Amino acid sequence: MPTVVELQAVHKRFGDNTVLRGVSFQVARGEVVAIIGKSGSGKSTALRCINRLEQIDAGQITVCGHAVHADGLDLRALRRDVGIVFQSYNLFPHLTVLQNIALGPSAVKRMPLPQAHALARDVLAQVGLADKATAYPEQLSGGQQQRVAIARSLAMQPQLMLFDEVTSALDPELTGEVLKVIEQMASEGMTMILVTHEMGFARRIADQVVFMHQGQVWEQGGPSILDAPATPELRTFVGTGL
Repeated sequence: MPTVVELQAVHKRFGDNTVLRGVSFQVARGEVVAIIGKSGSGKSTALRCINRLEQIDAGQITVCGHAVHADGLDLRALRRDVGIVFQSYNLFPHLTVLQNIALGPSAVKRMPLPQAHALARDVLAQVGLADKATAYPEQLSGGQQQRVAIARSLAMQPQLMLFDEVTSALDPELTGEVLKVIEQMASEGMTMILVTHEMGFARRIADQVVFMHQGQVWEQGGPSILDAPATPELRTFVGTGL
């Protein structure tokens, strides 16, 4: 399968604090990669660098054919190809669900509004919220708002989806409904990178697990590494149930 994401010896500093220390990994088209590790290990920073929300200090990142590390990067083109969903939903409270989702295709892709609305309805159905098109964000549960945030990214028809701890603010029942949507997307062949603390979910859905520790890729492989860690650090991490 062609490579969609490649990080090569990526370094990232915030002042005197080095957060990423030579991070390298690849993601093939249609692959689901779970990035795990304790707080401060660099996993969310790595994700943000992939979408150029943070600029790296050294190394190379190639995403969907875009040289993300390059000075001449077309950010607009990159963001068309890469969707990202955060822990916070970041929905516009004054817009309906349908308007929130249609905004990107109409404003960024210059899609005619009727077409953008039709697309919004399609992706809402995809995340199981077809009946919430006219609702406002405050009328939805946290799980529903997170599914709308996913639908909003899907409406941009990206090649790659990034998820940064998207269930960490949700209770177990709402977590389940969001993970079900992500699992459905995986079954349909969407290339995804997930920063997650849901170990059971990572075991079930991931083609590749990347364990980060002290800003480095400490261990990586199939989900089986969670059951038979090769390093004491991953053994300790899995053993704590984090």
